Amino acid sequence: MFSGDWTPPCGSCCTKKYASLVQIPWRVFCKKGCNADGDTWDECIGKCTEICYKDPVLEDRQWSAYIDRSPGEDSYSLECFNACVSGCGFRFDIPVEKVEEIKPNRPPKPPAPEVKRTTNPDSTVTREDVPCTSA
Repeated sequence: MFSGDWTPPCGSCCTKKYASLVQIPWRVFCKKGCNADGDTWDECIGKCTEICYKDPVLEDRQWSAYIDRSPGEDSYSLECFNACVSGCGFRFDIPVEKVEEIKPNRPPKPPAPEVKRTTNPDSTVTREDVPCTSA
């Protein structure tokens, strides 16, 4: 319908790289890399980090599952980051090999604390201990 002149070249590269239907979210983040506010390669990567990794809501507190604002599993944040950096690479004409070397400078989230359940042999409920609920 429109010629290729109507589409920004960076966005076209993202559309080609993430053409599959299941890759649409990553295509969006690639295009966010194309349109990031940064004027340099490093600033663009910084914007990708801001977009894809969220800091805890409460500052100066250790991360917990209750205050996490990230988009989900670590793998989603990593995929988001990689797609966004791809967009930055297309924007600044960075070779694919260099783009693929870029890793997020975020430490992985600590594992969720283990909940230890103690079993007390005296706490087993017997049929006599349960009150009758019939009407």
